[in-house]
Amino acid sequence: MREIKIFSGRANPRLAGDICKFLNIPLGRITLGEFPDGENACKIEEDVRGRDVFLVQPTCPPVNNNIMELLIMIDSCRRASAERITAVIPYFGYARQDRKDEGRVPITAKLVSDVITAAGADRVLTMDLHAAQIQGFFNVPVDHLYAAPVLNHFFQNLNIPEDDLVIVSPDAGSIKRAVSHHRRLGGRLAICDKRRHSASDTTQENIIGGPVEGRTAIIFDDMISTAGSICGAAKTTFEAGAKDIYIAATHGVLCGDAIARLQAAPIKEIILTDTIPHQSGHLLPNTKILTVAPLLGEAIKRIHNDESISAIFREDFGAFQG
Repeated sequence: MREIKIFSGRANPRLAGDICKFLNIPLGRITLGEFPDGENACKIEEDVRGRDVFLVQPTCPPVNNNIMELLIMIDSCRRASAERITAVIPYFGYARQDRKDEGRVPITAKLVSDVITAAGADRVLTMDLHAAQIQGFFNVPVDHLYAAPVLNHFFQNLNIPEDDLVIVSPDAGSIKRAVSHHRRLGGRLAICDKRRHSASDTTQENIIGGPVEGRTAIIFDDMISTAGSICGAAKTTFEAGAKDIYIAATHGVLCGDAIARLQAAPIKEIILTDTIPHQSGHLLPNTKILTVAPLLGEAIKRIHNDESISAIFREDFGAFQG
């Protein structure tokens, strides 16, 4: 069987290292840097000819630089005769530009997908795409993971009684996600009625379903960017009488005024994963980071062995976590 090699870009080397620890293999040696004029430089420091190569690089901020570094890593491996190259992109940037919602605007998610394919990626492994249809933008196989097993495992260990629990969707577009968590965690289900006034201005008007009064509420979303929507949902849920409010998201982009908004919101705890790197000094004290390394590692192992990826979601996360 062809040998597996895992390399990391500079976007999230800690996650790549944790994946390798889970798989009990060494992280591949690679040199990344810049030329004096700012152009990216890359050299694979070990033989990858005929190997099954996985390149771990979320395209988080600085988005453009991380995308370019991923493309150069892919090209380096392709020209070094790797047998198969899988781009492991835990967070896929530009995912929110997935359609033309007005005239004369690009579909950047499709453009980035095309460029990654053109660079030489044979398949893509990603997690919690902002829009599931982006899988179809690639002309190579895409394995789309969800962090739900990791998040659900955390909340199950809190032992919140079902009669005391309500799962809240921050908007109508997240109902499917909320229903999925509700099936696993139980409790009641509620939806925030969100009204969008512009790309950055939203308000939450009402709570549909529930009830949430006197209960512990968990608000799930795929990402927290500027935190306007999820903080608005937390405020509306609090005003409806929720006792404690947790918010949970796969990707903690946390840009703009996100930290200030989260600090001011009536939130007991913020649960994020490490798809995007976080420095503890820049996070609020009530923030907890969960690792998705076992989930990605299990997926990488199954891709390498040509086994089912979807089977992961029919199994107990605790059975294979490291």
